Amino acid sequence: MSFSSQGFHPELVKALVECGYEKLTPIQQKAIPMARKGHDILATAQTGTGKTAAFSLPLIQQLLDNEKPASRKTTRALILAPTRELAAQISQNIKEFVKYTNLSVTAVYGGNKMSSQVRQLELGVDILVATPGRLEEHLQEGNVSINQLEFLVFDEADRILDMGFINAVRKIMMEVESAPQIMMFSATTSTQMNQLAVDILRKPKRIIVDRENTAAKTVAHVVYPVDQEKKTELLSELIGRKNWKQVLVFVNYKETANEIVKELKLDGIKAVLCHGDKGQSARRRALTEFKEGKARVMVATDVAARGLDIEDLPFVINYDMPFLAEDYVHRIGRTGRAGKSGHAVSFVNREEELTLVQVESLIQQRIRRVEQPGYEPKNRDSYILKMNSKPAFKNRQGRRNNMDNPQADQASAERRLAMIKRVRDRQKS
Repeated sequence: MSFSSQGFHPELVKALVECGYEKLTPIQQKAIPMARKGHDILATAQTGTGKTAAFSLPLIQQLLDNEKPASRKTTRALILAPTRELAAQISQNIKEFVKYTNLSVTAVYGGNKMSSQVRQLELGVDILVATPGRLEEHLQEGNVSINQLEFLVFDEADRILDMGFINAVRKIMMEVESAPQIMMFSATTSTQMNQLAVDILRKPKRIIVDRENTAAKTVAHVVYPVDQEKKTELLSELIGRKNWKQVLVFVNYKETANEIVKELKLDGIKAVLCHGDKGQSARRRALTEFKEGKARVMVATDVAARGLDIEDLPFVINYDMPFLAEDYVHRIGRTGRAGKSGHAVSFVNREEELTLVQVESLIQQRIRRVEQPGYEPKNRDSYILKMNSKPAFKNRQGRRNNMDNPQADQASAERRLAMIKRVRDRQKS
């Protein structure tokens, strides 16, 4: 199924051809027709399957069908994303889609000056891409109004909630007085996200591409058991001995990232950093160097797990296993994109065995173990045997927002979402 057969405006089709878009991906085939009919959508698809085009193209088409200039300090369509990188990537993609139209696109997120964003919002904008926190700031200062919003999109909706933006989302929804078409897209699901969908979506069309919370079939997974203190040495050994050229390394802490880059440079391996202490311009430069091959390695915290679009990235390494099993899916989603092959490599110390089992349960796949000679962990087998004897390990489960008190967690979620539900009910009436 081709894009030219979808009845899009000629200007949009021309841009898509120049971007190299030919055939629709499965998520696009299912979502675009439903979205163009005006349905609310709750969609789940793997990272790298074309979700941005799936929600933005029908939105653009409908804006063109009802073309009118955005009023001063307003926006017609709002797309929320959890991170700066993802917001910037979405904005850039949409700008390429609409370059032959009169539609305007602006992105607002932390790390850039408020003053420059205020100037962009002053005249009004057709499509606004924003992180929840920065949008909340602009709303409070009266720089933009969303009270007559026509379209609202949550991209990586589960991550928006995981990162603690539920209060910002609630305040944003309170600003909306119209009844916009709402679309929620994500690579994974959670109880909290499903509850939000129940509260704000109107008879949504549920779209699932492949099984939920899974990884692309084109990704080969492997685990290297290793003691924590030997992880950096193993990383350098694998990159050097196997001559890996483009490697994205994920860690849990900024301090770890800094130390790894220092050690790799001592071994003659050029590496760059991407984490929250780095300014937006520095992170952009690091990504550019990495994409252009000037740096063989980019070490990043989870701030980079969403929104990085690196063509043909061959390797993603989990130096630290993520805190949530679902984040494994998002991290390795940087490789094996658009049907191309990729490699997901994880370094697992004995304390991370539980996370590894949760990941395997989530993706429903046993990951191959490889012990690198000279890096075999101490007492790993005895540790696993000991852990398997504990009820907490034997009865392990996936994500819980409040493991100690699930009743309290549910009550808290209900309280947080009650206001949003009341707003949505008011819109329906």
